[in-house]
Amino acid sequence: MGRWRDGRGTLVVHGDGGRVATVPLEIATSYRARTRGLLGRDGLDGAILLSPANGIHTFRMRMAIDVAYLDRRLNVIAVRTMPPGRLGRPRLRSRHVLEAEAGAMADWGVRKGARVTVEVA
Repeated sequence: MGRWRDGRGTLVVHGDGGRVATVPLEIATSYRARTRGLLGRDGLDGAILLSPANGIHTFRMRMAIDVAYLDRRLNVIAVRTMPPGRLGRPRLRSRHVLEAEAGAMADWGVRKGARVTVEVA
């Protein structure tokens, strides 16, 4: 897994039979990139990974988002859909947070117990 840097990559969602989906990914590891996140955006092509992170908020966001909390092995601990203006509760075992437009994660197969990997571009 290694250490990531701010940039782009691909999120690979794994299911019982192997790869389920590959999704364009933005990687935000610096304080500045994590703080900015999806604020002020009207949409997102793919997902954004915030690392390290164990909680998020949707204040000043223009859209509802799906949020997946990931442990250190990139297993999905929980998935929530959050409307704008909310404060998400931190997850103790979470080391990374994945964000996408509301409804996208279900389409990709991201659910509690799923495993994802990150391929850096």
